[in-house]
Amino acid sequence: MRDEIRRNMPLFSMGIITKLTELTPRQVRYYEQQGLIRPARTKGNQRLFSFNDVDRLLHIKSLMEKGVNIAGVKEMLQERDRQQARESQPEPQPKKAVKPDLSEAELHKLLKRQLSELSYKPNRSHLIQGELSRFFH
Repeated sequence: MRDEIRRNMPLFSMGIITKLTELTPRQVRYYEQQGLIRPARTKGNQRLFSFNDVDRLLHIKSLMEKGVNIAGVKEMLQERDRQQARESQPEPQPKKAVKPDLSEAELHKLLKRQLSELSYKPNRSHLIQGELSRFFH
């Protein structure tokens, strides 16, 4: 199982989160209301948090302790999310030149021309000539 999948698995209940982060349930619910975290929900509507949610809550707590207000925290987290999205995207591959498909007649002409060019070089046998000559009589 990939690490990213593991880190996103919702595993922790609110009680465990409050112990891990030293935040109150009210603080965690407030951060959820503000859109800073999005925990998964069970069928019974219980919040379940992942390792990534724990990291995010700890980051929020750290910013709040430094005196950053909720609007500043939102902005910083959005920038962090954008940066992570950019880093996780694969490098754009250079586009390959698309060659048009050759028709049967064009392919036949091309092969015949290549065979005739090979025959102009005396004392040199070419494997391609032996391979291609069986198609032309």
